[in-house]
Parts: sequence; C-alpha cells; structure tokens
Amino acid sequence: QLQLVESGGGLVQPGGSLRLSCAASGFIFSLRPMGWYRQAPGKQRDLVAEITSDGSTKYADSVKGRFTVSRDNAKNTVYLQMNSLKPEDTAVYYCYAFYQFRDYWGQGTQVTVSS
Repeated sequence: QLQLVESGGGLVQPGGSLRLSCAASGFIFSLRPMGWYRQAPGKQRDLVAEITSDGSTKYADSVKGRFTVSRDNAKNTVYLQMNSLKPEDTAVYYCYAFYQFRDYWGQGTQVTVSS
C-alpha cells in the first residue's frame, strides 16, 4: 500500500524558512515523479512544485526563487525547502504521487506564516 507522510510544518514569521519532508513507501520511489500541493482555507488545492524521477523541477510562479524541491532516492523522501516565506504561503501542504492510475496524497502539514 502506497503511503506518503509529511512532516516539518509549523508557525514561522514572515521572511522565515521551513523545510517540509515527505516519506514515501509502498512503491519504487526513484521511478516516480513527486509533487507538493497546498490548499488555503476556502481555496482550491494548487500545485506548488514537482520533481521528476531524473530530478527536473517545476514551480508555481508564486514560489519561484523562494522554494526548492528536492529528493533523496536512498531515503525515499522528497523535500520542499521554503525560504522568504510570506503570509500568503499559509496553507496545508500535501505531498502527491500518481501511481498505477491513482492519485495518492499525504495527510497534509500546516504551514502558518504570521507575525
């Protein structure tokens, strides 16, 4: 059974940094693209960043230059380094994988940017 478990969220002041982690299990992690999404209250869930199996990355315009997605295939883990955080980055962040024609989501981790 594929599982995604996020960690690393919390409360941070504007301009601060956080690193989210997503530990994956139940599939051949190194062969699959992985994604990070976020959902703010009352809004749809949007793509933040994604990384392919060969390490190519893609970002939402709103986070380019501030966020970095990476992966460690030896640890079956994908990361999201978030710098220069803004109040509008406040959301629940979800790890995502598409595998065997199904969407898989982690439980989500809350990120709150506030002074």
